[in-house]
Amino acid sequence: MGDEPLLAVDALTVAYGSVVAIRDVSLDVGRGEIVAVLGPNGAGKTTLLRTIAGALRPQAGGVTFEGRRITGRGPEEVVRLGVALVPEGRHVFPRLSVEENLAVGAMSRTDRDEIRADAVGFLKRFPILGERARQMAGTLSGGEQQQLAIARALMARPRMLLLDEPSLGLAPIVVDRIFHLIHELRSQGVTILLVEQNVHRALDVADRAYVLSVGRLVASGATNDLLEGELERAYLGISQAG
Repeated sequence: MGDEPLLAVDALTVAYGSVVAIRDVSLDVGRGEIVAVLGPNGAGKTTLLRTIAGALRPQAGGVTFEGRRITGRGPEEVVRLGVALVPEGRHVFPRLSVEENLAVGAMSRTDRDEIRADAVGFLKRFPILGERARQMAGTLSGGEQQQLAIARALMARPRMLLLDEPSLGLAPIVVDRIFHLIHELRSQGVTILLVEQNVHRALDVADRAYVLSVGRLVASGATNDLLEGELERAYLGISQAG
């Protein structure tokens, strides 16, 4: 890509105590792209997203967004700068209503009238959320909670969305809906970094993909260029050198 990437991750190393979760990982995401991060459980995918989002601090390396270094900034500041995370497992606030969850998503903003307009817009855009606007989020189905988690993140008006396992535990028909939404978001100019266990759906929706295995980057490229052998090696935990 000729232009400067929207997001650049440079030689990132993150550890939990003495256990290194990701080591020397570099990647970039261009404006308007959907980029997938693939790999088996324990490969370091969630750690990568949480570090970009400011929830974890790296031991080495850095992250820049729109040319500005965001490493070491807290999650609220990262959201304010334009990066929102939809975490694995959704993590909606179960004892708050759908409307209240949306309001939480806009906490980094001060434009009250626009916030209200956005909330109304999302309740229309996600009809099931509109029907359940005053219902406690904890009483929603898994698919409904996933839609709420995405809508809540979008309330911050991010220029980049980090999606961690959006299809996890959902029925196939709901997965179809979520991936249709991901397509839609890209067409509206939202850049997406997608972590997803459903490899085929991820490759179908993404422009490019990176493959992590045991915390290291083992393959990358346009989705139609990634060889099945590379993916198989990653999912079996075999490094390229091996």
